[in-house]
Amino acid sequence: MAKLTGIDIYKLLPKTNCGDCQVPTCMAFAMQVAAKKAALEKCPHVSEQAKQALAESAEPPMRTVTIGTGPRALQIGGETVLFRHEEKFHRATGVALRVSDAEDVAKVAQTALGLHFIRAGKEVRVDLIALEQTQDAGTFAAKAAEIARNCDLPIVLVSSDPSALGLALQGLSGKRPLICGANSQNYAELAALAKSNNAPLAVQADSLDSLATLTGEIKKLGVSDLVLAPKTETPRDTLTKLTQLRRLALEKNFRALGFPVMVFTQPGDPFQETSQAITYVCKYAQIVVMAGREPWQVLPVLTARFNIFTDPQVPNAVEAKLYRVGDPGRDAPVIVTTNFALTYFTVEGEVENSKVPAYIAVVETNGLGVLNSYADDKLSGETIAAAVKKCGALDQVSHKKLVIPGLVAVLKGELEDESGCEVVVGPEEAAGLPGFLKNDWKRLAAAL
Repeated sequence: MAKLTGIDIYKLLPKTNCGDCQVPTCMAFAMQVAAKKAALEKCPHVSEQAKQALAESAEPPMRTVTIGTGPRALQIGGETVLFRHEEKFHRATGVALRVSDAEDVAKVAQTALGLHFIRAGKEVRVDLIALEQTQDAGTFAAKAAEIARNCDLPIVLVSSDPSALGLALQGLSGKRPLICGANSQNYAELAALAKSNNAPLAVQADSLDSLATLTGEIKKLGVSDLVLAPKTETPRDTLTKLTQLRRLALEKNFRALGFPVMVFTQPGDPFQETSQAITYVCKYAQIVVMAGREPWQVLPVLTARFNIFTDPQVPNAVEAKLYRVGDPGRDAPVIVTTNFALTYFTVEGEVENSKVPAYIAVVETNGLGVLNSYADDKLSGETIAAAVKKCGALDQVSHKKLVIPGLVAVLKGELEDESGCEVVVGPEEAAGLPGFLKNDWKRLAAAL
């Protein structure tokens, strides 16, 4: 089918400008569909006739695939841009722990559940467990069932043996694991298993041409929820294929390769493996399977993923209110900062390190940091005074002193006029807070 323009698509839409698709007008929505930035299904009023006419053209260039069920189900794919600044990345890369069926899989499952951390106030964690067959079919199936009993993470079944996979799937009924992997010899049998178990299927091949051929054959067998798992020999080869696949799917709209991609790190040097995983998160894997399980190996990968997949169009902010650090008393300091998440959590961390209980009064700055919010007039004597009054910070203490960041010391006079408080200029960098609180504030508190 020839590629349709925005005008072609608009002619088939209801033209009501209802906004139910979260786009103001039907014309704007049609342009997004034509640009592969929105799926036609977002319009709840489009007719079946229009759906049929637009089916091929309106599909996003990369299919969205769901692995697992319930609250821990993982959605991957559905990306529309090569670079985040063009719009945003929609679905974060899944991080999987690799385990063989010769290991204590229950222990590994508990390890995986324990690999969750707080980053800028949000939880980051491992998403999947990839079970690799090295033993007989019965052992493989038993270990898959054991993982399912011990944790609710989605499972990747890594085997080329249809009988072993079929046995394992019997014990994972309704769990929707990812089957990995179909190749030129077993694809028909694995496609039948994927179809009968309503499970996604990963396709393995040495070359991109072979991958494209296999996906075409498997789609003819009625399986469309596919994941590409190209075979690679070196990190450089992996990165090259990831980039080629992304460009072919998004820029060339090559449907045969329009699927999310899964890669395996090369175990060995744990530092190199972590570096590989971070590289693949950035360019452009949707699932990264790694052998490393230590927190120091996994946390950098999760942190990189958090940074890459944070929506650049939405400021990363915390709620503007009064926060308590420790058990502050009536003589505790009241520290003023902005609601930019990274600023707040940096300040909070340094206050915790000081072991001096304190209140942190957060000013609404639309997610801007200290200097940017000052430049934009969102951090001023007036806004700080209003925020302190609204959150009731001074009602919690027996003094009228406010600690402001040293970067905006120029606000001292204005804030004193607006609030009637004594303003204490704190350090310019959050790293200076422990020394300030242990020394300067203690001297001030002693005089209260």
